[in-house]
Order: sequence, then structure tokens, then C-alpha cells
Amino acid sequence: MGKPMHDPVNHPSHYTSHPSGVECITITEHYGFNLGNAIKYIVRHKSKNGREDLEKAKHYIDMIIAREYPTPALKKNI
Repeated sequence: MGKPMHDPVNHPSHYTSHPSGVECITITEHYGFNLGNAIKYIVRHKSKNGREDLEKAKHYIDMIIAREYPTPALKKNI
């Protein structure tokens, strides 16, 4: 599989530089918005914004956890 040419609009290098040759969107388009964004930020963190991208991924993962695995409300003793 040849490496795609640099195209900053349709195929930015921070999404196409993975050694597998797989572009990030090829994977993320199969997931919902929050999980897709988390994957996107994890994949690109070393070639774009480092820790900031990992913090963004964590934010989206925390949103998924809050929605899909909510903490039961504490029962009040009356």
C-alpha cells in the first residue's frame, strides 16, 4: 500500500502518518461521535498536540462512561 500524498484538507499528515498506512477516518467513521473523536485524538497525539490531544480523548471517553455507565444516585437515609 503506497503512502498517500500530503493533502492538508482531505488527508492531513497527522491522520495519514500511521505506519500501517490506514487513515484514521477509515476507522473512526464506524463509531459514534464521542468514541470516534477519542480514537482520532489518540491516533494523532504524537504528531500534532501531544498531551493536549490525550486530554481531549480522555474528555470524550469520560463522556461515554458517564452516559453508558452512570453512577447510581446515592440513596438518602430518611
